[in-house]
Amino acid sequence: MNKLTLADLDLDRHQVLVRVDFNVPLSERPPTQPFEDVSYAVADDTRIRAALPTVRAIMEAGGRAILLSHLGRPKGQPNSSLSLAPVAEHLGGLLDGKVRFCNSTTGPLVDRTLRSMPDGTVLLLENTRFHPGETRNDADFAKDLAQLGDVFVNDAFGTAHRAHASNVGVAQRIPKAAAGLLLERELRLLGDALHHPTPPVVALLGGAKVSDKIGVIRSLAAMADHILIGGAMSYTFLKARGFNTGASLVEDDWVDDALNMFVAAAGKLKLPVDHIVSTDLRATAEARTVSRDIPAGFMGLDIGPATVERYLDILRRANTIIWNGPMGVFEKPAFAAGTHAMASGLAEVTRKNAITVVGGGDSVAAVHRAGLASQITHVSTGGGAMLQFLEGRDLPGVSVLTDRS
Repeated sequence: MNKLTLADLDLDRHQVLVRVDFNVPLSERPPTQPFEDVSYAVADDTRIRAALPTVRAIMEAGGRAILLSHLGRPKGQPNSSLSLAPVAEHLGGLLDGKVRFCNSTTGPLVDRTLRSMPDGTVLLLENTRFHPGETRNDADFAKDLAQLGDVFVNDAFGTAHRAHASNVGVAQRIPKAAAGLLLERELRLLGDALHHPTPPVVALLGGAKVSDKIGVIRSLAAMADHILIGGAMSYTFLKARGFNTGASLVEDDWVDDALNMFVAAAGKLKLPVDHIVSTDLRATAEARTVSRDIPAGFMGLDIGPATVERYLDILRRANTIIWNGPMGVFEKPAFAAGTHAMASGLAEVTRKNAITVVGGGDSVAAVHRAGLASQITHVSTGGGAMLQFLEGRDLPGVSVLTDRS
């Protein structure tokens, strides 16, 4: 990566503007000190902890870390339920209380807070998406943000595929813009898996829509030995091949594209040979295992046991595996077996020194739910960014960083 990294920056006594990804789930709770107006708590701090190495490095070097993040989709308007105040409280607990929070992103209040901060401390600013200029990369908003920092660090891989004011706009207006430790690690591991993999290479792709993954399939078909398809997207492929899909989710507008892709993949693309089906998602509904043809009125909701064994056999012989998207509706216990089996399979081959990379919100949630995240080589913090990277497309949040040369 020919971009500046954190190691290239002089951080001592500098204001370091850092784009992090603290878009984390919150849960309601009674207000507590030190932020008395906080009525929510962080429910999952995985993304917060992922940014800690960069934040701590800035603190230890004597810099002041000014953190920018979005949370949810407030559509350019303040929304108390999407405030980053509870995140600041949680972050303070992780950093020995050396965290301040400002309920603005720019303006006099931010300036006053910064002037009162000693070196080696952290300031988290309010949700950047409370400002209408964030998502449209407004020049004035980006300029106001850029004035807060001497240097800029992007450590938010999860938003690197978006050209917003707090990542692209700011980087364009600060002389030195570098990749943080998390972003650097994401790019290195994903880049190695995509461009320098150890064969055999297997891609495991699931999720709802073929339309979301068609570009990734085209890209991976050029380097993978096998592409294993699961989730609702498999039913579009199966319908394209002439199988009955019952009431399963099918993208009818993409059936022809799916057939063309299946033919072009020259045998690499594998589809489920059986399914767990039901008439609906209710726990009381009848669930059964069927072969590739799904009866009328039934919908496919997970890959079946024969498919699980077929896919695990391929995974066990792989040295590089890239997984994006669940195999079924894993949130429901009756339809979670396929996804859980794939997570267990990846953990098994990782222990045998295979390189395994998992990305996408649902896939990441599945490995965490199975308690196997620590047994995967790399669990990516990006969903859409990972897909765009795997397609071979530029990530605006990365391209804008300062070239090392």
